[in-house]
Amino acid sequence: MGLFDFKHWIVILVVVVLVFGTKKLKTLGSDVGETIKGFRKAVNEDGDAVAHGDGGVSLNKVNAADEPQVRS
Repeated sequence: MGLFDFKHWIVILVVVVLVFGTKKLKTLGSDVGETIKGFRKAVNEDGDAVAHGDGGVSLNKVNAADEPQVRS
């Protein structure tokens, strides 16, 4: 028996349902699911881009002529 027994989780679940309602919890669950799905898609796309050499940080060379001239 730990700090949160089976009975404790039931009480917590009942309180959450009473406070938020089932419709709000269903909407929240859908939103969390879509967020996780979008995160996984972004991670996979980023990983594919790096694997193909398309991603990463692009550093452009600056020519000496492009740099501002400082006169003293």
